[in-house]
Amino acid sequence: MDSTGAGKADIFSGAMFINMALGLDLYLAIFLLLVVTGIYTITGGLAAVIYTDTLQTAIMLVGSIILTAFAFHEVGGYEAFMTKYMKAIPTLISDGNVTIKEECYTPRADSFHIFRDPLTGDLPWPGIIFGLSVLTLWYWCTDQVIVQRCLSAKNMSHVKAGCIMCGYMKLLPMFLMVMTGMLSRILYTERVACVLPSECEKYCGISLGCSNIAYPTLVIELMPNGLRGLMLSVMLASLMSSLTSIFNSSSTLFTMDIYTKIRKRASEKELMIVGRLFILVLIGVSIAWVPIVQSGQSGQLFDYIQSVTSYLGPPIAAVFLLAVFWKRTTEPGAFWGLILGFLVGLARMITEFAYGTGSCMEPSNCPTIICGVHYLYFAIILFAISFITIVVVSLFTKPIPDVHLYRLCWSLRNSKEERIDLDAEEETIQEAPEESIEIEVPEKKKGWFKRAYDLFCGLDQQKGPKMTKEEEAAMKLKMTDTSEKPLWRTVVNINGVILLTVAVFCHAYFA
Repeated sequence: MDSTGAGKADIFSGAMFINMALGLDLYLAIFLLLVVTGIYTITGGLAAVIYTDTLQTAIMLVGSIILTAFAFHEVGGYEAFMTKYMKAIPTLISDGNVTIKEECYTPRADSFHIFRDPLTGDLPWPGIIFGLSVLTLWYWCTDQVIVQRCLSAKNMSHVKAGCIMCGYMKLLPMFLMVMTGMLSRILYTERVACVLPSECEKYCGISLGCSNIAYPTLVIELMPNGLRGLMLSVMLASLMSSLTSIFNSSSTLFTMDIYTKIRKRASEKELMIVGRLFILVLIGVSIAWVPIVQSGQSGQLFDYIQSVTSYLGPPIAAVFLLAVFWKRTTEPGAFWGLILGFLVGLARMITEFAYGTGSCMEPSNCPTIICGVHYLYFAIILFAISFITIVVVSLFTKPIPDVHLYRLCWSLRNSKEERIDLDAEEETIQEAPEESIEIEVPEKKKGWFKRAYDLFCGLDQQKGPKMTKEEEAAMKLKMTDTSEKPLWRTVVNINGVILLTVAVFCHAYFA
């Protein structure tokens, strides 16, 4: 659910860029984006998503670096950037009837600092350290988009290397997105930093503010024609990369974790069709959610994404942390921790959306006891509630025998014993009636409509030769093997330490 919340923000941001660049209606742009993305996600599956993501990442990096270089050159370098940003104040601050408060249009005094005041800061430093740690624990360790890619890796060293590379790339948005957006405010102050609702409506169609158009405005106004086309492809690549990942992962979760509970003996063909139909449902929900994204968190997409994650992600992070490091965690404990955390987070999210987050000019009427707590602080509180619930319920319920936990929790990670799945008996009972003698029947020649249908639903794969029990056992052993070659284990571990050092340095430098 957290991923789809971010996906809806991606849809809105991409459609907004197309709207500005090509003049298309916002909802028409959304529809076209979703159709294109949905087609190649549905027909291609995970392999298509991973390959296209890899290609799109290269395009995004090249385009973003070029745009950032152009913007810094236009402003006059880094020193000029720091000086001019604090002076980037719009001239239209009154319409005759209403005069906007100074703090609503003046750049914050702590604009160049990551760690901000714990009470008055828009991103308080305790929330940055502890609240974001909870959210990143959820995202990097349990989000299906990340997990699915890690599970598709060839071996454990590849998993580590991929995550380390992502960590290095995660440092780039500070320079390629955050600073670039600030440069856009310097160059196009009246549009990007507008405060009068009438002016903001004129420039971006949202009365709460136009900070969301900072990056697209820079692309359209600053880049020459050829490079502008490259940046359009970069923006669309970024959007479709996120959407394909989210659609594919969400459909996997639905089919394997929900639909198989309803239809215990569903065939592989049925599961593939249901997964693709669920993507169509996600597309419909995404379009309907766009107005909420527009008005959420004063119209600021970054805050919207982080706030939704803060309301829904912490319970999952608590379950994951306890399940890995405390083998006494039980299924009822995890279940009630998730349910209580979800209900508390959902109550905050619904209340905030119902009252509206408001803006500096028009504060929200949401009760302070509910909306007055910053969303990053709320993430910490929600994590604590879920954590305590899991611990208490687990202590009052029967522990899980070690035979079911080998290599699933930290204390038993090096065990060589055979693990027995908790639901192994149930699976055996379900599979037993399906044992039958397979008779090969010559396949009839399909018509063009049937072939197109099979292609769309992923049912056109040729059946490979059936493996013997020994081959199946060898394949299972290979897929579950987490051992690493000493050389590559050392290389990736050293790189992990270097990455942490670089990250700490960047935080300290900009603190």
